[in-house]
Amino acid sequence: MTTQTPTSAPPVAEPAGRLPLSALLALATAVFITSLTETLPAGLLPAISADLHVSESATGQTVTVYAVGTALTAIPLTAATAGWRRKRLLQSAVAGFAVANTVTALSSDYSLTMFARFVAGVAAGLAWALLAGYARRLAPPHLQGRALAIAMAGIPVALSLGVPAGTFLGTAVGWRTAFLTMTGLTVLLIGWIAAGVPDFPGQRRGARVPMLRSLTVPGVSPVLFVTLVYVLAHTLLYAYIATLLDDLGQGGATDLVLLVFGAACLLSIWVVGTYISRRLRGLTVLSVLLIAAGAALFAVPAEQPALVYAAATLWGLGWGGVPTLLQTAVGNAGGDQADGAQAMLVTLWNVAMAGGGVAGGILLDTLGAVSLPRGLLLLLVPVLVTVVAARTHGFPAARRGGA
Repeated sequence: MTTQTPTSAPPVAEPAGRLPLSALLALATAVFITSLTETLPAGLLPAISADLHVSESATGQTVTVYAVGTALTAIPLTAATAGWRRKRLLQSAVAGFAVANTVTALSSDYSLTMFARFVAGVAAGLAWALLAGYARRLAPPHLQGRALAIAMAGIPVALSLGVPAGTFLGTAVGWRTAFLTMTGLTVLLIGWIAAGVPDFPGQRRGARVPMLRSLTVPGVSPVLFVTLVYVLAHTLLYAYIATLLDDLGQGGATDLVLLVFGAACLLSIWVVGTYISRRLRGLTVLSVLLIAAGAALFAVPAEQPALVYAAATLWGLGWGGVPTLLQTAVGNAGGDQADGAQAMLVTLWNVAMAGGGVAGGILLDTLGAVSLPRGLLLLLVPVLVTVVAARTHGFPAARRGGA
C-alpha cells in the first residue's frame, strides 16, 4: 500500500505529452519487488515449513512479521528520513530488500528467517511512503495520474505473474532459489535507479502528516474500519492458500491457481479504474460479494478442480481493485486531511495483514484448513454492513469529489 506525503519541491516539468518511461519502469520494478517479497511465502509455505522444521502455521507468520515491520516503522522512519535526498532513500530501501531476501534464502534457522522478514517489512514501509510521490514528481502535472498508474503497475504484475512464477520456480528448484532470484533482480534495480532515475530533495523541515486529526473527518473512520477488517479477512486465506489447496487435493497446482487469481486481479483493476469515479460504492459492494462467492466455493470440502479455479477467479475479481477503491474512498472522505487519512490506511492495512497471519495460523491449527474460507466469510459481514451504511460519508451513493 502507498501513502502520499507532502514535498517541498514542485514536480519536474517534462515536455508536454512525454513521460520519463525508463525512470517510471524502475519505480514499477521497485513496486513489483516490494509486493512479491511480501506475498511470495504464501505460494511456498509447505516447502519452507519442511525446510525450517516448523509447522505451516508458524511459517505463515513470515507474512505476519513482514506486515508488523511495516506497520511499526513506516511512519516514524518516514518522518526521520523526510530530509533525505529521494534517490538515496529509494536505493536504501531497495538495498534492504536485497539483504533481507538473501538472508531468508540462506537461513536454516526459523528465528533468523523471521528477523529477515521483519527487515524486509521495514524496507517496505520506507518504499511505500516514497514511491507514489516520486512517480508524481517525475511527470508534468497533466500526466501525473498516468505516471502513478505506470509505477503502481508492479502490484498486479506481482500478483498475476510474479507469485505464480516464484511458486513454480520454488517447486521446481527449491524455494531458496526463488528468494535468491529476487536478490539478483534487486541488485540490478539498484544500478537502474542510479543510472536512470532523477534525484529530488527531501521534505522541508517541519512538514508533518496530521494523522489523528483525520479521524474527526466524517467518512474517514468507516473507510478505515472497512480497510482493517477487509484486509484481515483476505490475509486469513491468502497467507495459507497453499495449505488450503493441499487440503482440497490441488497442492500440485498452487502456481496455476495463483496465476488464475492474479489474472482475475488484473481484470478487476481495469474495471475499477474505468468506473471508479462514478461507481465507487457499487464497485465496493460488488467486490465484497465476489470474494464471498469465492470463499463459499473454497469452503466446499470436495476435491473438484473446477470449483477451486472458479473460487480463485471470483476471489481475484473481487480483490484486484480493492486497494484502489479504499485509497480513493479515504482520499475523497479526507478532503484537506487526505494525507493523514492515507497514512492511517497504510498503517491499518499492515496491522490487518499481521492479524490475518496470526488468526489464520490459529484457525489452521485448531479447526483445519477448511475453516479459513469460512472465517473470511464471517469477517465479510461487518465489511458489507459498514459499506452499505456509510452511504452519506465514506462510501457515498453519489460521487463526492474527484477520484
